[in-house]
Amino acid sequence: MQTIHSPFNLFQPIAIGCDHAGFDYKEEIVKQLRANGLTVKDFGAHSKDSVDYPDYAHPLAMAIERGEGALGILLCGSGNGVAITANKHQHIRAAICWSVNVAKLARLHNDCNIICIPARFVSLDLASEMILKFMQTEFEGGRHATRVNKIACA
Repeated sequence: MQTIHSPFNLFQPIAIGCDHAGFDYKEEIVKQLRANGLTVKDFGAHSKDSVDYPDYAHPLAMAIERGEGALGILLCGSGNGVAITANKHQHIRAAICWSVNVAKLARLHNDCNIICIPARFVSLDLASEMILKFMQTEFEGGRHATRVNKIACA
């Protein structure tokens, strides 16, 4: 992972969580982020033992909602479970990303604050590239802000 210049407040920790399928990637991504001087809050899982992804996605999403993290990274086998769970939270916009361009657009057009990685379908290198692009991209605002402001149900 190259040097990170980000619109996020990187004085706050990066929140990361996974289930058993995302554990290996999470461990390596945590090392990469810390090697770049970033603080990381690891919500687990803490082994490859089978776990339930909501047990990790909900606490991470709540931390992002409370402003206790700059952004969130969630990993599971398909990315779907953690994304569905995180998106139950009113102020979360979690995007499943499978390419660098999708990660960029998740930030640029949708102001997403959590990136969800399908660990069984992308390489670790690609996951790292997507996270970097996600962190480096600013929300474009404008017509996209109008759309994003219509997402909330309440």
